Amino acid sequence: MNAVIEAKWIEVFADAFRLCGVQPGDACAVLCETQSRPALVQLSELALARLGARWFRLTVPTPRLSAPVPVRSTGASDAIGRLQPVVQALSGSSFVADCTVEGLQHAVELPEILRGGARVLAISNEHPEILERCLPRAEDEAPVREAMRRLKAAREMRVQSAAGTDLRIDLAGARIGGVWGFSAKPGSLSHWPGGLVLAFPAAGTVQGRLVLDRGDVNLTFKRYLADPVALRIERDHVVAVEGSSVDAELMRGYFAAWNDPLAYAVSHVGWGLNRRARWDALTFYDKADCNGTELRAFAGNFLYSTGANEVAGRHTAGHFDLPLRGCSVLLDGVPVVDKGVLL
Repeated sequence: MNAVIEAKWIEVFADAFRLCGVQPGDACAVLCETQSRPALVQLSELALARLGARWFRLTVPTPRLSAPVPVRSTGASDAIGRLQPVVQALSGSSFVADCTVEGLQHAVELPEILRGGARVLAISNEHPEILERCLPRAEDEAPVREAMRRLKAAREMRVQSAAGTDLRIDLAGARIGGVWGFSAKPGSLSHWPGGLVLAFPAAGTVQGRLVLDRGDVNLTFKRYLADPVALRIERDHVVAVEGSSVDAELMRGYFAAWNDPLAYAVSHVGWGLNRRARWDALTFYDKADCNGTELRAFAGNFLYSTGANEVAGRHTAGHFDLPLRGCSVLLDGVPVVDKGVLL
């Protein structure tokens, strides 16, 4: 797909930035790296100019690969590389349009950037058409906040499915978060597309069996599963990947490549709330055109992710994002998702 600059996309970006509270005269940074998608960088700059902001671009070199396998869709950009002048410039900005390849959601520099009061919007590395379809709206905030409230009040999350999933998550000590695609609060980050609620469980709180059925998605591979794969989980960690299919072999190989027990552990769990996001979106785009953030947020999915979890004191670059359909999600026995239908 062509990614030439379209007038409509400038307006789309301007609409998203308005929701983030960008005002004329605001000092705004566009953060990118040498491998960033050029259209996203240019659209961010043109939108900020349209809003009358005083913008500047910060470009850092994409770092040399350090992982044993390709790293995809982690939300943990290492592009800044703890370079303090960059951190200071971002933390001193009113607004940051984050166009890094992986995004700053879990970057080590993010807490310091936010302490300066910057509002950060991580723009997912997608073709602009995807961002256009998933443009956030002001009314998207309320249902996510309500879901966060319910999740914070709950003691246990249980997830079940006809495919065989039966998972228990003790929510004591979990950190709760939610993303609706924008944030006008100083010292905050959101990502676009948005529309999901998450819990980062404390150590030793996740047990059971997770069955990825046909049509569920492995977003690290940007791949719909052709055959079921079962994950046996004990004290947060995947202890077995069951199945003889190519999908199972790919997962086992990626897990093992890290040579790191923490890569098998849970990062976060939650469910999607975005009724405009589509489960089938990957079928319409080449892999280079999409990052799959939309599929983390489609309404009624249960999202299970492995990898880094600061609440549990675990840090690793290994990461899987696994949105499942057809699951029921219950908080203290009360369903919030029923067989894949958002309630």
